[in-house]
Amino acid sequence: MAITDLPMLAMLRTRMQWNQARQTVIAQNVANADTPGFKPHDLAELRFDRATGTAQATSPSLSLTAAGHLAPIGQSEAGADPKRAKSFEVVPSGNGVNLEDEMMKAGDVQTDYQLAASLYQHSLTTLKIAIGKS
Repeated sequence: MAITDLPMLAMLRTRMQWNQARQTVIAQNVANADTPGFKPHDLAELRFDRATGTAQATSPSLSLTAAGHLAPIGQSEAGADPKRAKSFEVVPSGNGVNLEDEMMKAGDVQTDYQLAASLYQHSLTTLKIAIGKS
């Protein structure tokens, strides 16, 4: 087993990959800020199984299958996507991108990525010291 295959390091790598993917989605939202009718997107939160350390799929979202069904909380219409960003601020073109929110998300992603990268580096350094390869 390679040192980099340890569950903690695998979780940190997965977290960094998730942050990269989320940054791409946020960049697409910002790039389409002037596109009429564009709705911003976001990734589902990344969760890990405590026992195995593997990334877990988020629970499936509920959907309306018949006209008589009640909509789940936070979902006002059939087919509404609960993972979309809040779109209470819609400009006349129908675009729901709020640049301030997207910049806040981008800052959060950057901070989270830097934390995961720092933890990864420090974990590798600690392991090298433990096995005598300083």
